Amino acid sequence: MARVNTLREYPTTERCMGAVTHFDDAPAWIYGLDNPYLHGVCAPTLNEMHAEDLEVVGELPSDLVGAYFRNGPNPVFQPKNRYHPFDGDGMVHGVYFQGGKVAYRNRLVQTAALSEEQAAGCSVSPGVMGPFDYNISRFGIKDTSNTDIFCYAGDLVTLWYNAGDPYRLDSRTLKTKTHFDLRGRTQRRMSAHSKVDWSSGELLFFDYGDDPPFMTYGVADPHGKLLHEVAIDLPGPRLPHDIGFTAHYAVLHDLPFFHDMDVLRRHKYRVLSFHQDIPTRFGIIPRRGRAEEIRWFECQPCYILHVTNCWEEGDWVVMDGCRSLNPMPDAQPGEGELASMLAYMRLEANAYRWRFNLRTGEVREGDIDDLNTEFNKSNPIFHGMKSRYAYHQRIPLLHEGGHTLRFTGLVKYNNETGQRSQWDYGPGVFGSEAVFAPKPGADRNSVEDDGYVLTLVTDSTDWQSHCLVFDATAIESGPVARVRMPHRVPFGFHATWAQGEALYR
Repeated sequence: MARVNTLREYPTTERCMGAVTHFDDAPAWIYGLDNPYLHGVCAPTLNEMHAEDLEVVGELPSDLVGAYFRNGPNPVFQPKNRYHPFDGDGMVHGVYFQGGKVAYRNRLVQTAALSEEQAAGCSVSPGVMGPFDYNISRFGIKDTSNTDIFCYAGDLVTLWYNAGDPYRLDSRTLKTKTHFDLRGRTQRRMSAHSKVDWSSGELLFFDYGDDPPFMTYGVADPHGKLLHEVAIDLPGPRLPHDIGFTAHYAVLHDLPFFHDMDVLRRHKYRVLSFHQDIPTRFGIIPRRGRAEEIRWFECQPCYILHVTNCWEEGDWVVMDGCRSLNPMPDAQPGEGELASMLAYMRLEANAYRWRFNLRTGEVREGDIDDLNTEFNKSNPIFHGMKSRYAYHQRIPLLHEGGHTLRFTGLVKYNNETGQRSQWDYGPGVFGSEAVFAPKPGADRNSVEDDGYVLTLVTDSTDWQSHCLVFDATAIESGPVARVRMPHRVPFGFHATWAQGEALYR
């Protein structure tokens, strides 16, 4: 299946990931490029498959019914310019649990950009490291729909980090149906992390871009109909990544990490800078509020990728998430033209809490913990109401060997106390974002962590991938079941859980 190249033909890759492994299922062109995000656990696969009755080691819980879906980059054609993981074609991996058995399926997201490249037989659009070309793509770069995934209105929806055009996938076959459009909305562009409120079924979304209005925010009903959309006044183009919501409000982000439009216009490159002299702002707006109803709160300068949960406590709105004080770490010598990209992907963040008083305007903020973690998830039944637990990925810092983005263990937080429990995946094992799987029939009266936590891992010693199933109440005890995947599963970004009662009806 694989052989190891022991020659030093790939100095950047070897420094970051070790020797280059040649895989039978990977496209041959990757071995001509020295980029660690094309090798090892990040090497794309040409295989799309469906497998039933997978081997399980351990005891699979009888009440685990539903599916784990994970999206991520899987480039098909050699890129036109320097490769960034955001450029890889979206590929969704699904692990299905029903009747004590497990099935697996993976499939590329059939985006407009991928279809164009398949017709041409080569890469067409440039990637995020530029130069941007608006004659080829209205985004200037390739919209890959490779970042997030969620269940909504009977389908899966995939999204891209740069607020692209979302796509609808069949949740059983993973076949791409079409673009995802909301009835009554005049455009389809949507951010990577729009959110479904499990309690109401509503979709809360936002989009952003380089032209006014720099952000819009909206709400759709459970069936795909637009209910509300409003333009949000920002000082200029921004790069918000996520949104929070409570029972009555949405929490929008205006972050001091953005690009220089003059550089983009003149040189066709997007150069990001962290402006430490500009406060981070959070805008709290009634769920279906007007622009003039938004309340802005200023906080310490930082960047935020992912929100864990938000809720209301009297006059206060509380937001848990992961905060980064250094979203653009220093580039390292010896990494050549990839240095800035590698630095950007070396994620530095920790669990954090913000509190906003809607009556007085007071802000309180502080660490939950200082461990470097991200890709934080929680029980979706409790989104919008007070919750306690979150499930993060442990990410090694550069001095700990974290040359590339890598998940080395699962961390469960009690966000009230800061107490954590964790499970290390093991030497050479790369993890994925974990999801919380509530038990069938669970609701907001259930015990919050009475369920399971699932993730995908790949072992670089033998390139075997597994889906791990944890008892959410005992993460430190390790997985109760390991499901053997039928092939190597490459590195990915975000994941979601689909409840069995909706998926299999």
